[in-house]
Amino acid sequence: MKLNPVARKRLERFKAIRRGYYSAIILAALFILSLGAELIANQRALLVIYEGEWYFPTYGDIIPGETFGFDYRYETDYKALKARLAESGEGIVIMPPVPYGPLETDLAVGDFPPHAPSWDSGHYLGTDTSGRDVLARIIYGFRIALLFSLLLLFFNYLIGVSIGCLMGFWGGSFDLIFQRIIEIWSNVPFLYVIMIVASIVQPGFWTLVGIMVFFGWTGITWYMRTATYKEAARDYVMAARAIGASNSRIVFRHILPNSVSTLITFVPFSVASGITSLTALDYLGFGLPPPTPSWGELLKQGTENLDSLWLVLSVVTAMTLVLMLVTYIGEAIREAFDPRKFSYYE
Repeated sequence: MKLNPVARKRLERFKAIRRGYYSAIILAALFILSLGAELIANQRALLVIYEGEWYFPTYGDIIPGETFGFDYRYETDYKALKARLAESGEGIVIMPPVPYGPLETDLAVGDFPPHAPSWDSGHYLGTDTSGRDVLARIIYGFRIALLFSLLLLFFNYLIGVSIGCLMGFWGGSFDLIFQRIIEIWSNVPFLYVIMIVASIVQPGFWTLVGIMVFFGWTGITWYMRTATYKEAARDYVMAARAIGASNSRIVFRHILPNSVSTLITFVPFSVASGITSLTALDYLGFGLPPPTPSWGELLKQGTENLDSLWLVLSVVTAMTLVLMLVTYIGEAIREAFDPRKFSYYE
């Protein structure tokens, strides 16, 4: 893809800031890996070779136990199958690195959960208060939190940038009306709305996205409005008007490209805000319904069971690392896109 000289310089400057550049690579790699979380943490096997047949249960339909010689018709216990085939030598079972799913409970005989970390049992970060694997729930919780924050970012920017650009470009009554709307919207107590919704229905993933977008688009609108007012008064916009350029061309070819430095610097911090918001709602009990894997729910269990330190330490460490990576990326982007260093006009 051919980049214009200004974009190329910004990208080179971003790469030169090593801490932010490598943080972006690490975070992107973690996100890509989380999209295939079923291949990393799952109670289903990756591969089963039995009586000459090959099975790939991870993303397929439920395979009943009678298929592999068990006397039941519900889903196969692949850990038991692996132990049986290892003794008899009749086949091969390859399990994921973490052989437990995020919703699977593993209760030890004579012991109550949470169970401490153990390499022998495969619970590398222990289990929670319901006997579910902590590492599996952190992996799936990371995927949910990041997808949630990215969707929140997309819709907030789509609405906020559109309205802010129109406010700054058209001005007049349209600008005044939306200023009053945004002022009213900003004073609505967001947490109370969540509490009211949670008392009526159990909020799900898309319900939370919708509510947070409904109240979250106002933040970026002010920045976009200011940037549009500033760019609309530039000489190149006046020249475009003089030669008969349409309003859509002026907005999409001139104003938005020159406002990108303002918009893109907020992206990493918006992602961090989405992750922390979902974690806080889950911690308070107004977030995703149980037993959805959630960092907030794990954090709540950890604070209620401080004698089981692996619970709180695991989720706090994961959150600290992810938010630290996002912060480094944000600092690097802000430095690379500084309009005082690079701009489209002199």
